[in-house]
Amino acid sequence: MESFWLCFIPLFVAVDVIGVLPLYLALAEGLSAGERQRVLVQSVGTALAVALLFLFGGRALFAMLGISIADFMIAGGALLFALALSDMLLAPEKSRRRGDPTTLGAVPLGVPLMVGPAVLTTIILLADQFGVLPTVASIFANLLLAGAVLWFSDGMTRALGRNGIRIASKVANLILAAIGVHMVRLGVERVIAGGA
Repeated sequence: MESFWLCFIPLFVAVDVIGVLPLYLALAEGLSAGERQRVLVQSVGTALAVALLFLFGGRALFAMLGISIADFMIAGGALLFALALSDMLLAPEKSRRRGDPTTLGAVPLGVPLMVGPAVLTTIILLADQFGVLPTVASIFANLLLAGAVLWFSDGMTRALGRNGIRIASKVANLILAAIGVHMVRLGVERVIAGGA
């Protein structure tokens, strides 16, 4: 059970559903309740499929390219840090565009907003550190939680307010930046120790 929570928490931070919430609200603005439901089902399904494909196919891809886990930890940690820093300093809502309701759930909501580079990096590293089973369980739990949060997004927006959502997203990004630094440190330690 401890392994599940050790996987769940970094993945929860990487998914950053509170940060996705204002983007979802902007993208889904004007859609009917039925269209919103279809978009959410499509987004969670797409995100889950991409996450699992990357989890089970990522290592084979690394082997083909000659990339070690230590290499990926350093690059992935640096990427997480850069993404978190970018989200903290920039206003991503300025670049939002309304999507087609038939594909909005898959792209951009499912990928890359729910499952983007930060989540894919985290998945590979968690599977290496804690094993596949707790990682898969935490993927399912996080994506179901993300879907539920977006399902009840109107109530959450009223409770937190737009500013509350932005503040929560900034805090989540600060934690994500710290996780990125931690991953870089672990990768460098592996390289120094001569590990893969």
